[in-house]
Amino acid sequence: MDKIWLRSYPADVPAEIDYTRYRSLVHLLEEAFQNYAQRKAYICMGKSLTYAQVDAMSQRLGAWLQSRGLEKGARVALMMPNVLQYPVALAAVLRAGYTVVNVNPLYTARELAHQLNDSGAEAIIILENFATTLEQVVANTKVRHVVIASMGDLLGGLKGGIVNFVVRNVKKMVPAYQLSNAVPFKRALAEGSRMTLKPVPLTHEDVAFLQYTGGTTGVSKGATLTHRNVLANVLQSEAWAQPAIKREPHVEELVYVCALPLYHIFALTACCLMGTRMGATNLLIPNPRDIPGLVKELSKYKINIFPAVNTLYNGLLNNPDFAKLDFSGLKVCNGGGMAVQRAVADKWLQVTGCPIIEGYGLSETSPVATCNPSDNHAFTGTIGLPVPSTEVAILSDNGQPLPLDQVGEIAIRGPQVMVGYWNRPEETAKVMTPDGYFKTGDVGVMDERGYVRIVDRKKDMILVSGFNVYPNEIEDVLATHPGVLESACVGVPDANSGEAVKVFVVRKDPALTSAQLMDYCREQLTGYKRPKYIEFRTELPKTNVGKILRRELRDEKQAA
Repeated sequence: MDKIWLRSYPADVPAEIDYTRYRSLVHLLEEAFQNYAQRKAYICMGKSLTYAQVDAMSQRLGAWLQSRGLEKGARVALMMPNVLQYPVALAAVLRAGYTVVNVNPLYTARELAHQLNDSGAEAIIILENFATTLEQVVANTKVRHVVIASMGDLLGGLKGGIVNFVVRNVKKMVPAYQLSNAVPFKRALAEGSRMTLKPVPLTHEDVAFLQYTGGTTGVSKGATLTHRNVLANVLQSEAWAQPAIKREPHVEELVYVCALPLYHIFALTACCLMGTRMGATNLLIPNPRDIPGLVKELSKYKINIFPAVNTLYNGLLNNPDFAKLDFSGLKVCNGGGMAVQRAVADKWLQVTGCPIIEGYGLSETSPVATCNPSDNHAFTGTIGLPVPSTEVAILSDNGQPLPLDQVGEIAIRGPQVMVGYWNRPEETAKVMTPDGYFKTGDVGVMDERGYVRIVDRKKDMILVSGFNVYPNEIEDVLATHPGVLESACVGVPDANSGEAVKVFVVRKDPALTSAQLMDYCREQLTGYKRPKYIEFRTELPKTNVGKILRRELRDEKQAA
């Protein structure tokens, strides 16, 4: 297909990026450590680390890991929220020549056991708050080396001690655990300081990350991301953001808000690694669900770049103190992970003066595949254009490319596309085409300007009397009602129409009734799209990054 999207590119965004300027992610990290040594790299709970400090600490931890006898390419799991130890551990594992396995710290024992066993992880660096989960499964895994971090480890003597005391004894956030031979994080650093990190030759084809998908299509699988995949995506994302970043006033040292968890591919690439490449400061937020706490933290800094998901943007807009913040430095707000709703985007622009630039990607694409131009001010309702060095095709059910304006499966080809699912050749074969496209499982359409619009996940589509109903459309309509905070739409079995539309709604206005909502939908939606059932909830189930889990609601109703 002719790359029609290139005609819609901003003037100074290149059609291609050159990831070969770096030998590996380690090359990128070490360049930043040298070039930006005295700049603040990370801030968490008021404590900052410079690039030089991250360099020194990661060298020590990397040397300590090498001293355990792990071979090049060994998998090392990281199971922590956004604390200062995370980026240190991340750099240490990569510099030592190993593969990072990012683990959601809220995993149950069953989920953790699956991921450790599937990845073959031999070591894990974990925050003590979650060690009790590891204790339940570690004996049945290949993990032989455990490093235990504490919240206060890198916050400085007195402050660190106070934080650890409060976390353990006042808030009681550290359940009792017993892990023999586990080594405290600070001891590993101290022992590593007497060792030397041995440089490991790495290529673009070495595996940098096993990034486990949320399992929405079945069992959780590890997307195998090489150094090339992630390097390419960092450079693609940086090139795409330039029109907004270059806007006056010029900011030499950018401040990123890292409220999304670093163990998720969105924050890993768009905050941690892109921030490192640009010599930026990442403001780490350990608990973004605490909206008042997040607003208080944001009030202390002049922020420039804020990637987030729709639910987080919406949560902030519904906090009365958020609008009082200084947004004069805000340059880029990237929306991803789930659809950005027009009502949220419009209000965000009104409050902050900075538009939400919606993009799209998956763990399998490192993650960014498409994005709206960063100099856009209007909300487009699309996921934007393919980013540099990326091709998007819309495929029919038999895998053939469809013409413009035809609905089909979105497929992506580019240097950021994974090499496959870890140790699952059959699953890889299902999603990769012979000519190198990754089939996303998302249904979409491309217009004559190259903009892509998602219609929905294949399996989320609801079939009402032979008519296709797409949940995103229903949720977008509900989002414009002043009494609705958030909603989720699913299909439920129906004797007459095969399936019927059901919506779960969290109210902003406690007086809102189902009859009022039904009337509203009657005005906005044609007959077969209107909800047949409305159920009010106090909250909706969400993933670790705040994406609403329609699947859980659907499964729950079937079980009922």
